[in-house]
Amino acid sequence: MNSPFLLGLTGSIGMGKSTTAKMFAEAGLEVWDADAAVHRMYGSGGAAVEPIREICPSAIIGGAVSRDVLKSWIAQDPTALTKIEKVVHPLVAEDRLGFVQNAKSDIVVLDIPLLYETGGDTHVDAVAVVSAPAKLQRERVLARPGMTVEQFESILAKQTPDEEKRQRADFIIPSETIEGARAKVGQIIADIRNSLNA
Repeated sequence: MNSPFLLGLTGSIGMGKSTTAKMFAEAGLEVWDADAAVHRMYGSGGAAVEPIREICPSAIIGGAVSRDVLKSWIAQDPTALTKIEKVVHPLVAEDRLGFVQNAKSDIVVLDIPLLYETGGDTHVDAVAVVSAPAKLQRERVLARPGMTVEQFESILAKQTPDEEKRQRADFIIPSETIEGARAKVGQIIADIRNSLNA
């Protein structure tokens, strides 16, 4: 079989990206989730445990990586995030490659929250951005348990602005309603398959 068509899926926090990723999966496409890959690697016996132990021994608790310890390290040490990324990014890239090589579907969706921020858009055939109006985004995020306005604004500051993502994307999935998003997902799959068969 030829290599599958790689569709990068991204969107800022609170845009409905996870829900949209499920729609692609329900349509029969294989979906690789960057966040889930990191969770696996941080779990007991995961690929990131020993490399993280080498740079931050206190972050390993019960054989797994403690995100809370990493967060406090990042808050205290300006070099911490770069060190963590040097460990995690190659492992994530390897995991993604393995997933793509074993995929059976003609289109593979790569769900990557920081797709543009990490240069991941250069490794895919097209990008779909999940987007909603800023007011709705804010309401969704602040409804999450434990989320504060400060946390929300801090997360947003690290992400490429939604308007820029929309301009750079090949496809935009409006997520104001489930129905609208699902219709757009179906249309994107049809459009890609038409271009593959052209």
